[in-house]
Amino acid sequence: MKSVAVALAGAVTVANALATPDLSERHGPPSYHHGRPGKPSSGSGWDLETFTSLVIFGDSYSDDSRLGYFINSGGDPPPVGWVEPVANKSADGGYIWGEYVSRYAGVNKYNYAVSGAVCSNDITPRYFSAIDAPFPALAQYEIPAYIADSKYVEKNGTKFMIDPPDETVYAFWDGTNDLGYYAFIQDEQVEGTDLTTYVDCMYRQMERVYNNGGRYFVLFNIAPLDLAPIYAAPPNDIGANQYWPDKPKNHTLLNGRMIEEVATVNAIFDYRTPFAVELKNRYPGAKFAVYDVHGLMLDIYNNPSDYLNGTAPLNVDGYVNHCNTTGGDCVANDSPDSFLWYDELHPSEQTERVIAMNFIDVVKGASKWATYWG
Repeated sequence: MKSVAVALAGAVTVANALATPDLSERHGPPSYHHGRPGKPSSGSGWDLETFTSLVIFGDSYSDDSRLGYFINSGGDPPPVGWVEPVANKSADGGYIWGEYVSRYAGVNKYNYAVSGAVCSNDITPRYFSAIDAPFPALAQYEIPAYIADSKYVEKNGTKFMIDPPDETVYAFWDGTNDLGYYAFIQDEQVEGTDLTTYVDCMYRQMERVYNNGGRYFVLFNIAPLDLAPIYAAPPNDIGANQYWPDKPKNHTLLNGRMIEEVATVNAIFDYRTPFAVELKNRYPGAKFAVYDVHGLMLDIYNNPSDYLNGTAPLNVDGYVNHCNTTGGDCVANDSPDSFLWYDELHPSEQTERVIAMNFIDVVKGASKWATYWG
């Protein structure tokens, strides 16, 4: 198991993200073109009438400041009933997509995502020296933390979570670390496991939430990681970096491997979800949406003027924030909304805004970027 002593999946910024920013001057979403309008999936069975709460599981693509708590506490987890502060210095350089959903839709947000997380440390464990343990994973930490919070009652008798089953959406966005460096792309998974083991893990975690009362699920598919600078093919590739200081030199090979991994997992999500929900009826009464965030981000890549709105020339191959291999000496572009990527691995804040706006369409049951089951 590789020891990760550098900033992994957002740990560089998340440790500084515990201070709650002043949100008194919140404004509505910034204007941007909403992409190429398309028809929602026909025959959508998604029937959520009221959207009250959002519960999030995942990694640095979704983490506000939870890993920061682990770092600052010496590895101890947040207590039951911990109210996570909003971070304006998340892995995208600003607010994360879930915070924008909370603002735009006016819903409660309970975010259990942890930067660096994988689905299970029994499959792709990655040791993080800052907490002297593997990164907290969905299976071992995030789902148990959610279940504990869902049952927690404050001293005044008030239930901690506002989570009515017919008004709460559970979002799962994981895979960036599972498929990436020090994991599947380098064949460093636990012996006897493979991509199907990872997929099995994801559905098991959704089942645990279902057994705890969850009924509306949004499964994000895998982002186009092969386009991220850290995995890109020449001439858009990069070498050693803050996340992968010992990156192998055959970038073409790594890019091809990532293309295969992403395509395989996304194809399994597309076929396994209706199989499990419709044919096997493993989640009676539940509704599932597979959010094609891969397709959405690919559309941003191919049609940046429909989504990006910075003052600098639009850029989908480069990134905003450049640091040395130890995560220091960082220099950021002064027009971050011109970029698809914030750093070598993470989407920009503008990309996360786009993802948030389209997530709301997914929840409405009327998104061309989703398929609905149940």
